[in-house]
Amino acid sequence: MKGKVVFIGGGPGDPELLTVKAYNVIKTADVIIYAGSLVNREVLDCAREDALIYNSASMNLDEIIEVMREETDKGKLVARVHTGDPAIYGAIGEQMEDLRRLEIPFELIPGVSSLFATAAALETELTLPEVSQTVIITRPEGRTPKPAGESISSLAEHGATMCIFLGVHMIDEVVSDLRVHYPAKTPVAVVQKASWPDEKIVRGTLEDIAVKVMESGIEKTAMIVVGDVLGASHVTPSKLYDRTFTHEYRKGSE
Repeated sequence: MKGKVVFIGGGPGDPELLTVKAYNVIKTADVIIYAGSLVNREVLDCAREDALIYNSASMNLDEIIEVMREETDKGKLVARVHTGDPAIYGAIGEQMEDLRRLEIPFELIPGVSSLFATAAALETELTLPEVSQTVIITRPEGRTPKPAGESISSLAEHGATMCIFLGVHMIDEVVSDLRVHYPAKTPVAVVQKASWPDEKIVRGTLEDIAVKVMESGIEKTAMIVVGDVLGASHVTPSKLYDRTFTHEYRKGSE
């Protein structure tokens, strides 16, 4: 009987942010392949003592797929643990393509993204009424190219809340692109290792955030958040809980 591969969102770092479903798979898996450069090793503390554990940080795609093929051919359950939620910059597309080609069954379990751990660390709502109702998730172009029209400077034209992965090491270039459309006084926050014990937060504006980040020593594993939601002095209440607002579950009062 053929085994199965389960792609798991391992969460942003805090082991308690692992979903119950993901926990149950890790706890029973015969084989675990985890992204050791990003995933908190404590997420695997619930694994069986006899589970085979591979750190994919030192493996290439062919090696990862070969382990999956060999172990599922033996009927084994393979847990492929990615950081955050694997749907965002998780590099799972090519793995799933290979598994389909090899006719290896797989499923996906979503996880808590570092994006949302960052919002929690900042104690902010990313979509405040009358401030921003849109969140743009992106990254700067590096060795991985971006499609035309998805440059940070182009996306900045919307003025929405923007969450930028994988860009803190080039904070000067990111700020330069953002300032094409965002005012210089737009608030910015950088959160390194959100939800980890050594989480670090740096706040500023587009005028000074680059200097503050460099002074902080943050060079990787950090999220950049930009937008007026970070500096809102007053929150306009939503209609959902407005006592005068009628909806399917409640009649509003005058």
